[in-house]
Amino acid sequence: MGSEYRRAYAESLEDPETFWLKAAEAIDWEVPPSRAHDGAHWFADARLNTCFNAVDRHVLAGRGADTALIYDSAMTGTTRHFDFNQLLVEVSRLAGALAGLGVGAGERVIIFMPMIPESVFAMLACARIGAVHSVVFGGFAAAELAKRIDDAAPKLILAASCGLEPRGPVAYMPLVEEALALASHAIDHCVVLQRPQLTAPLDPRRDLDWEETVAGATPAPCLSLAASDPLYILYTSGTTGVAKGVVRDNGGHAVMLDWSMRAVYGAVPGATFWAASDIGWVVGHSYIVYGPLIHGCATLLYEGKPVGTPDAGAFWRVIRDHDVSILFTAPTAIRAIRREDPDGRHLRAGIGSLRALFLAGERADPATVAWAGEMLGVPVIDHWWQTELGAPALATCFGLGESEIVIGAAGRAVPGYRFAILDEDGHSLNAGKTGDLAIKLPLPPGCATTLWRNEAGYRTSYLERHPGFYATGDSAEMDEGGFVHVMSRTDDIINVAGHRLSTGSIEQILASHGEVAECAVVGKLDALKGEVPFGLIVPRQGNVSAEPMLKAALVAEVRRRLGPVASFKHVAVVAALPKTRSGKILRGAIRNIVNGREPGPVATIEDVGALDALELALSHYREE
Repeated sequence: MGSEYRRAYAESLEDPETFWLKAAEAIDWEVPPSRAHDGAHWFADARLNTCFNAVDRHVLAGRGADTALIYDSAMTGTTRHFDFNQLLVEVSRLAGALAGLGVGAGERVIIFMPMIPESVFAMLACARIGAVHSVVFGGFAAAELAKRIDDAAPKLILAASCGLEPRGPVAYMPLVEEALALASHAIDHCVVLQRPQLTAPLDPRRDLDWEETVAGATPAPCLSLAASDPLYILYTSGTTGVAKGVVRDNGGHAVMLDWSMRAVYGAVPGATFWAASDIGWVVGHSYIVYGPLIHGCATLLYEGKPVGTPDAGAFWRVIRDHDVSILFTAPTAIRAIRREDPDGRHLRAGIGSLRALFLAGERADPATVAWAGEMLGVPVIDHWWQTELGAPALATCFGLGESEIVIGAAGRAVPGYRFAILDEDGHSLNAGKTGDLAIKLPLPPGCATTLWRNEAGYRTSYLERHPGFYATGDSAEMDEGGFVHVMSRTDDIINVAGHRLSTGSIEQILASHGEVAECAVVGKLDALKGEVPFGLIVPRQGNVSAEPMLKAALVAEVRRRLGPVASFKHVAVVAALPKTRSGKILRGAIRNIVNGREPGPVATIEDVGALDALELALSHYREE
C-alpha cells in the first residue's frame, strides 16, 4: 500500500474538514468556503461557476491556445480540435442563445444529442448560466425520453437531427416528436442541430435551427452560483422501473472531480485524457466533460465503436493519433476487442504514450484484465462507482502511488469513503464473507444530494436499509487487505455493457401484452456484455401455438419502448413460474437456472417439481 495513499486515506477520515478544504483550493471560487461540511452540504457557504472552472480560468491563466477538446469521429472520418479560447467562444455564445430564449438559473434543459462537440458545448453552456441540464442517452426510446421530460419539466430541448451508427444514421427528431406527444409537460422550444448525414423537418411553431439561433446570440458571462445549487440531473434505472433523477451539486462535484483526476487517475494538466463512454452516462458527465476540463486536461470525444469502425484496432489508433495518456472504458469494450483480435495484431503499431487503462461500469473479469495487461504492458486498473456517487469510490489510486492490484477486486476504498460489508440486520461481516456493500455517512463531496423532486425516494432507496449508511444495492466481500470484490446487485438492476437497466421495467412491458399471463426477467451472463436480460413468459390459456410470433413481438415491443440499449433478445415460453407459497416469483432460482447453476433452496416452493420443469425448458438456452 503506497505511503501517499495511506496518508491521504487516514487524513480523509480523521480530519475530513481539513482534507477537503485543502482539495478545494484547486478550484476557483467567487466566494471561497469557510468550512467543508455543515452537516447537510459540502462547501455550503461558497459560490462558484462550474463552467468558469472548466473553461474561462484556463484562458485567464494564459492557456487559451492549449487543446481542450478533441473530437474524433470514426463514423465520418473527421477530427476537430478546440483550444480553450475556441471552447470559450462556442460555449458563451450558446449560453447567450439559451438565455435569449428565456432559460434562467434553476430551469431545466434536456439534451438529446450524440457524441459531437455541440453536446459538450450544450452541457457547459447550461452550467454557465445556472440552468440544470439533463442529458438523455440517444439509445433510449421515446417512452423513456417522455418520462424524463415529465419529471424534469424542461423549458426547452437541445437535440440533433441524428446520431450515427455503423448501420447508418439514426433519426433523433421522430423520437423527440413521439416523446413530446406522450409527455404531459409542454416545452417552449426545441433547438435542433442539423447534421448533414440526415436532416430533420422542423416544426415552425416550436423548433429552431441551432446555427441560426446561436449566430445572433450575445455571449453570456458566467453566473455566480451557490456550491449547493444543482448542476445537472442524470436519470438512472430504479428498481420499480421508474427512472430516478440523481441530482449533482456544483461545489462538491467540482472539488471531487479535480481531486480524483489527480489522485485516482494520475492525470496531468495538458495531457490527453480519454473516457471512451457516452455523455448520456455518468462517466461521460464526470470524465469526458467536467473532470478533465476542470483539471486542465485535453479531453477526447470519440464517435465510434471499439470494433467495426473499422476494426478492432480503433482504440489503439485513437490513442496513438491523439497522444492519449489515460484510457477509461468499460470491460465490454476490451472483451469485444479481444474477441476480434485475440493475438493483438492491431497493437503492433504501439500504444503511444498510454500510461494506464482503467475499467469500470461492470465487473472486469480476470481473463479480460489479464489479457489487456499482457497486451498493453501498462497497469490495468478495475475500479467501482455509481451514477449516484459521481466519481470512483473503490480503486487503486494510481495518482497516489498505489500499484498493488488484485485481479477480480475493484480496489480499496478511495479517500473519503468508509466501506462496510453488512448482513441483513446491519451487522458488519468478517473478511471473506459476502453481504451488502454499504458506505458510512456522510458521503464525501460530489455524491448525489437527493433525487429530483423525490427526497423521500432518495431516503427509501439509499438510506433506510442500513441506518447511518448509504446502501449501494450491490453485494460484495472484502478481503484481509481491504480489497473489495463486488459480486452482483441485490435488487433487480442488471448491468448490460456498463448500462444499468431495471428488469422490472422490462417485465412491465412484457406483462402489458394481451397474450402474456405472467412473466419474469433476470440477468443472463454474457461473454461480451457481462449480462443481458432474459425473459420468461407464461402464455394465457397455455397457448403456445403462436410462440415464435409472440416472442418476436415481445422483443420488438421492448426495443420500441426502451430502445436498443436494453439488448433484449432472449424470451422463453414456459408452462409456469416457480413461486413461494405466498406467490412470490423465485427470481433468484430462475437466475441460477438460466445461468446453469443449481437453483438453491427449494423448501418454500409450493410445487417443487416446477423447478425441474423449468430447468428442462431452459436447458437449450444456456448455450446461446
